[in-house]
Amino acid sequence: MTGSIRVLSVDDQRMVREGLALVLGLLPGVEVVATASGGEEAVRMAGELRPDVVLMDLRMPRCDGVEATRRLRDLHPDVKVIALTTYADDESVLAALRAGARGYLTKDARSAEIHEALRRVVTDQAAIDPVVQHHLVDAIASEPAGPPTPTAAPDGLLTPRELEVLVLIAEGLSNAEIAARLMVSEATVKSHVNHLLGKIGARDRARAVSYAYQCGLLR
Repeated sequence: MTGSIRVLSVDDQRMVREGLALVLGLLPGVEVVATASGGEEAVRMAGELRPDVVLMDLRMPRCDGVEATRRLRDLHPDVKVIALTTYADDESVLAALRAGARGYLTKDARSAEIHEALRRVVTDQAAIDPVVQHHLVDAIASEPAGPPTPTAAPDGLLTPRELEVLVLIAEGLSNAEIAARLMVSEATVKSHVNHLLGKIGARDRARAVSYAYQCGLLR
C-alpha cells in the first residue's frame, strides 16, 4: 500500500494505550489516528476514522475485544484487527481469530514485531506471534474434525514446490520473504499459496500451519 498505515489503538488502561500510541508514533510509515478506551468506542471511531488497522486489547469491560472485533468484521470488513493482549491461552487466541482478527500479538512484543505485523495485515497476510502459534496449532488439532487428522502429507496432493512453500509459511515467513528465499516473484508465491490452501482445504494461513504440523512437515 502507499502512504502511512493508519492505526487505531484500543486498551482500557490509559497508561497502556498512551504508551503504545507513543511507540507507534515513532514507527516509520505509521500514523496513530486515535486511541479508544473500550470496544464500543473502538467500533464507533473505526466507522468515523476508517483506520487501516485496529490494535485491539481483548479483556475490557462491557464490550470486550472479541465482541468489538466481531462487530468490526461485520460493519467494516476492510478494517484489519490485530489482537494485542497479555493473554496467549488457547481460548483467547481462537476466540479472537474466529471473530475476525488477522493478527495476534502479546504485549511483550517488540516495536519491530508490531511494525511487521502491521505491514503484514494491510497486505492481507496473517500476523501470529510465534509463541501464540503453537497454542493455535494445539487448539486447532484438538478440535472435533470431520475427516481424520492427517499424519503425513498425502502423496501427490501437493507439488514439491507447494510443500516447500507450506513449510516456509509454517515457519512464519511472509509472501515477500518466501519469494526472496526461493528466488521467485511474490506473485508466483501468492499463486502457490492459493493453490495449496485449496488443495488442503484450509481457509487461511493459520489452518495451513496446523496442517503442516499435523502432517509432520515441521517439528
